[in-house]
Amino acid sequence: MDTTFNILRRPEGAIAFTDAGSGPLVVAVPGMGDLRATYDDLAPALVDAGYRVVVTDLRGHGDSDTTFTTHGDDATGTDLLALVEHLDAGPAILLGNSMGASAAVWAAAERPDLVRGLVLISPFLRETAGPATQRLLRTAYRVLFTGPWGAAAWASYYSSITKGRRSARHAEHVAAVRQAMRAPGHLRSFRHLALALDHSVVEARLDQVGAPALVVVGELDPDYADPAAELARMTGALGAEGLLVPETGHYPQHQAPDVVAPAVLRFLGGLTGTGARPARDGHRA
Repeated sequence: MDTTFNILRRPEGAIAFTDAGSGPLVVAVPGMGDLRATYDDLAPALVDAGYRVVVTDLRGHGDSDTTFTTHGDDATGTDLLALVEHLDAGPAILLGNSMGASAAVWAAAERPDLVRGLVLISPFLRETAGPATQRLLRTAYRVLFTGPWGAAAWASYYSSITKGRRSARHAEHVAAVRQAMRAPGHLRSFRHLALALDHSVVEARLDQVGAPALVVVGELDPDYADPAAELARMTGALGAEGLLVPETGHYPQHQAPDVVAPAVLRFLGGLTGTGARPARDGHRA
């Protein structure tokens, strides 16, 4: 797969992205603490099927700058919209994992003219922790992600939520995540994101999302109290299609690409083929 590396200039720094293939535009974004390589098992299948796949790093992650002072679902959402406008090939299908998926939903509500559809893998569409729990978590984040142990702590947690099946490159990917977190400024940016993250900014916009969506959840994902119930809640809120992936945790895109890729391609085919589905409320995204 021929891939080019590029950067998008934003007011506070640069966002790194790769660009491969040609055809309808898919813009993919990883979750918190992850890298573009999280899609290395999914992106080639989309490119081979005739899609242009652009994969971006989050602010302060991977090859993106660590100069940003604002972080979160809405901040990432503005980056996605700026990237779609920069590419001048939209409207795009936004594909995200974890908080990247949350940001994609925010973007779809903010600029429906730029978003054709959504593929949401392990998204967070509401803030499930109460105020007391949030305060406790933020105290923990300050301890865990301040010292030299921070990169190892995150890598350990990342591995722990990859329940069930693991790809042959799991150990390599976790090592890359850990190494990236050791780069100057990256742990600080990650900590700022962890402290700022509040998914209520997405929940408040759900009724403004008209784009067709596919929600993918791993049946073993420990980030949900009940993955199947949360999937049902999310698909109901968005009028979306849903896929519960057996034997996977928080990263189905590289734990079970043999299951996820065909489902994503079927969904994308419905959006971009002759039988494209209309968005909710009769509007086309």
